[in-house]
Amino acid sequence: MSLATVSSTVAPQIPPYLFNTDHRQRCLAQLRSKTTGLEKYIYLNGLKERDPSLFYELALANMLEIIPILYTPTVGDACSNYSHIWRRPEGLYISIENKGHIRDVLRTWHVGDSARIAVVTDGSRILGLGDLGANGLPISIGKLDLYIAGAGIKPTTTVPICLDLGTNTQKFLDDPLYIGVRRKRPDTEEMDAFMQEFISAMEEVFPQLLVQFEDFSTDNAFRYLDLFRSKHRVFNDDIQGTGAVVLSGFINAAKLSSQAAGTRLEDHRILFFGAGSAGIGVAKQLVSFFTLLGLTEEDAKKKIYTVDSKGLITADRKGLQEHKIYFARTDYNGPPLTRLTDIIKYVKPTALLGLSTIRNAFSEEVVRLMASLNKRPVIFPLSNPVSLCEVDYADAVAWTNGSVVFASGSPYKPIEFEGKKYEPGQGNNMYIFPGLGLGTILSKARHVTDSMVEQASIALSASLTKEEKDADLVYPRLTRIRDISAEIALAVVRAAQKDDVDENTLFRSLSDNALLEVIKSKQWQPGAHRSPRL
Repeated sequence: MSLATVSSTVAPQIPPYLFNTDHRQRCLAQLRSKTTGLEKYIYLNGLKERDPSLFYELALANMLEIIPILYTPTVGDACSNYSHIWRRPEGLYISIENKGHIRDVLRTWHVGDSARIAVVTDGSRILGLGDLGANGLPISIGKLDLYIAGAGIKPTTTVPICLDLGTNTQKFLDDPLYIGVRRKRPDTEEMDAFMQEFISAMEEVFPQLLVQFEDFSTDNAFRYLDLFRSKHRVFNDDIQGTGAVVLSGFINAAKLSSQAAGTRLEDHRILFFGAGSAGIGVAKQLVSFFTLLGLTEEDAKKKIYTVDSKGLITADRKGLQEHKIYFARTDYNGPPLTRLTDIIKYVKPTALLGLSTIRNAFSEEVVRLMASLNKRPVIFPLSNPVSLCEVDYADAVAWTNGSVVFASGSPYKPIEFEGKKYEPGQGNNMYIFPGLGLGTILSKARHVTDSMVEQASIALSASLTKEEKDADLVYPRLTRIRDISAEIALAVVRAAQKDDVDENTLFRSLSDNALLEVIKSKQWQPGAHRSPRL
């Protein structure tokens, strides 16, 4: 064999000392040298390709710094620009043009029967950015990164998928670099046929797979969840995951608010500003807050008011969308209430939750009004990314003179106000879906039941340490996400067993402590089997 042949077939060996702490610091320094979030995203993307184990080591060790790059808010920029920053295949595109051959496309993905979790988007409603079409793939990639970092799902068992069904956003159709098919989105009949074939093919090719739907348009999000949830192993993170994480934070926020006011938990009234798939999904989950306190579902529903672009949603409104009917008020007979301040004066809510994607929708007038009605107003501006958040944390603190109980969808840094430090909560779905997915996978649940989602939420609300409670936090600190996910997975497994949907019956005989240890032992650890090559 010639020297030329050897040099072309043997990869260069990397000295072991390069894999020590110094190299991790080197990579961090390179990351921090980038001046924009998008540049940091591209750097991390390349690092993951070269050395996945090191990538996840850095993510776990620097969670608060790196997660906002891998996911919200920076992933929004990555999606908006994906056709221009694309460098290599990172996930699986299933095109509308693949109809009739979807099974063949799925079989090209390298994981085969070992696949355990897929995140699937059609790019039609990415964060609050709208219809991005095939540019939506980074959403699936980012969510799977959080499964891996947050719950210890093995990277080689994940499948990021974008359903390339066209786009109704003309600027992408006109973009010569657009990565997707150049057509408008299908009508309901054509899309239904595609989705039926897709789900059937997924179950055949990946028989042990859990499917997470992500960022579908509102109507389709509800439609396909309802269509598939009782027949396949699927859930929708925008509807169920967001609902669960907000329920968890609200449980703790409501306790702080009620304690300050000397009122009962069941006396809370919740006003939702935004009635899309996320808003209604969260509202339905918060019905559980009241039913867990002993209220009937009908009485619980009366505690929740919803508002869309036309104002307070009432049952007598003409042309009301199907998903909005459940919470439509039947007890209001006055003229339409369209201004948020007028609605607040009428409802007198103890909690104001925003899922509208309208920047600064919670004005100073709105926030001060909430503070005048409540000793500790609960204000959750949950829209992502920060550029679409209903109110910034510093403003919420100042306008309530520090009394606000706050959680946002995107990350905010702690602030100091009048000599006191305030730490915001973040209603990040990352608290819920990794543990929910892990528990579903380990229990081999046939379906994701409502009880599994609800118990995940309750487990999260109970996970605060004494120090976190003393600091009036409504969510635990994200740096503990691996342990939190294991606790949530335990609750999910037990709920699956109670609902009799678990196919892994071996866990039934284990005590909670023993099962928790088994769950932790199943969590993949980066660096455990490091390759000697970059």
